[in-house]
Amino acid sequence: MQLPDFSAARLLVVGDVMLDRYWFGDVSRISPEAPVPVVKVERSEERPGGAANVARNAAALGAQVSLLSVVGRDEPGETLDRLMREGGIRASLHVDPTISTTVKLRVIGRQQQLLRIDFETTPSSETLRAKLTEYEARLAECDVVALSDYGKGGLVHITEMIRLARAAGKKVLVDPKGDDYSRYAGATVITPNRGELREVVGRWKDEADLNRRAETLRQELGLEALLVTRSEEGMTLFHAGGALHQGAVAREVYDVSGAGDTVVAALAVMLAQGAGWADAIHVANVAAGVVVAKLGTATVSRAELDAALI
Repeated sequence: MQLPDFSAARLLVVGDVMLDRYWFGDVSRISPEAPVPVVKVERSEERPGGAANVARNAAALGAQVSLLSVVGRDEPGETLDRLMREGGIRASLHVDPTISTTVKLRVIGRQQQLLRIDFETTPSSETLRAKLTEYEARLAECDVVALSDYGKGGLVHITEMIRLARAAGKKVLVDPKGDDYSRYAGATVITPNRGELREVVGRWKDEADLNRRAETLRQELGLEALLVTRSEEGMTLFHAGGALHQGAVAREVYDVSGAGDTVVAALAVMLAQGAGWADAIHVANVAAGVVVAKLGTATVSRAELDAALI
């Protein structure tokens, strides 16, 4: 299929941001202190994670992207701000001096993740209220809102955010977290993965049972659509017209981290350009297939997506 021109698509991304740090090294011995490998670190990389990765993916496809989130007054927060500016993203990162910016540190040895260390704290209510005020002012400047919930406390006002965006006539995509989806009621579409959906609706015994449970949830929440990403089973979209399924794109899976962010970004820019559900989830599925072949939180360029769609 022919991709639309995404340069006119305007996306507002709001949610939990984090800095993904990678320490790469060689493993040649076991520590004499404990039965663990010793990694001699040779290089490091820093990449935006969470909502920042959604923004980065949308910008890589050529969209106009604004990001609204909260960071600490620290070096990781400054690094995220710099990475966003380098990626051409208009970022408004509210500084909360009482918290530390969320950091996920991954230690990689022989191309395998050996350890992940997380640093995180919850933002203060004052900072979050200021963010909500700016959010309301920015709604007029976007076509689609993407709310990326990583459960880090940055979206305590998400119900109000959805209401404001829908009242302004904007499409709202939510990447959900936890087992209480009532807070996402009224969104255009939510995008849980298979495990996340199971937490909410329980285990299904077959496709017909999944369809019933997903459709019940969609109607209870007043959603236009529910998109379930299903790993090696591809993805399925449930909407008023029935279920649309996309099989997984056959390629070697290297790293699934951040693939959900890519799905949200691709879906958002397609919907911003007026695409229908079938085309939007096809592009999102292909984009996810490209990104899982890369190490860590990564992006898909417009050229890569064009090539993969041929």
